[in-house]
Amino acid sequence: MAKIAFIGLGNMGAPMAVNLLKAGHGLVAFDLVPEAMQQLADKGATPARSAAQAVAHAAVVISMLPAGKQVRDLYLGTGRVLASVSTGTLLIDCSTIAAEDARAVAAAANSRGLAFLDAPVSGGIAGAQAGTLTFIVGGEAQPLEAARPILEVMGRNVFHAGGHGAGQLGKICNNMLLGILMLGTCEALNLAVAHELNPAIISEIMRSSSGNNWVLQAYNPLPGLMENTPATRGYEGGFLSHLMAKDLALAMNAALASGTSTPLGSVASSLYAMHCANGNDRRDFSSIIQFLQGGRLD
Repeated sequence: MAKIAFIGLGNMGAPMAVNLLKAGHGLVAFDLVPEAMQQLADKGATPARSAAQAVAHAAVVISMLPAGKQVRDLYLGTGRVLASVSTGTLLIDCSTIAAEDARAVAAAANSRGLAFLDAPVSGGIAGAQAGTLTFIVGGEAQPLEAARPILEVMGRNVFHAGGHGAGQLGKICNNMLLGILMLGTCEALNLAVAHELNPAIISEIMRSSSGNNWVLQAYNPLPGLMENTPATRGYEGGFLSHLMAKDLALAMNAALASGTSTPLGSVASSLYAMHCANGNDRRDFSSIIQFLQGGRLD
């Protein structure tokens, strides 16, 4: 079993770390929130006083942080991870950040003889809890193969997207499409309801026809139509709207850098930014259906 340092115990990181503990791995954990560390310590992890202390004797470092600024600071700045790890330590960042941030950390790690993988995930909190995440990995093939047994404890699928930064680009392409699909599904359901059609029947029609998509299959945005979705819990939990807005903004920056036309992605990015600005940033991203109905959340 590997000795793993896990940094970032938020809604995604904590259940991922728990699955590593269940698999028998030794885990040293660090988070800026003491309560998050205590909850993991109660499950068998060793809490650390700092990121540098957490990684000092680790064979593998896994990080799950909110944004590129925090990732850069963890590895290159005050977190002192690159300065504190031992030779041969494998570094895996599961955050969703800009590809250039991932490449900057990878270059610094490689200059010190360390292997770094950018490995953002898809699957949400439910996938993190169930150990069924999809890892979209950028980096070299050899360290990926070394990381694969650990990633497969936390996920069902591990894809090698390409070199450093490719994992991030693959993730934001997926999430741009997800945002577009959610908005399109919401618009179709709103139109059906406006014409007094039964949304359950319309959902089944679309799910059985050419409009079928993942939102209809697993994440219906209307309350009462599908069990165990955020819509049934007042849009609490799930994949928060501010995270979708962040990922769409990353996609738009990538599109601008390459001169790629993404008109639907641009609309989705603008709508989610407005949705968050209206106070819905901590609600699940499927709550956009009520924003499209006029911004109410009743």
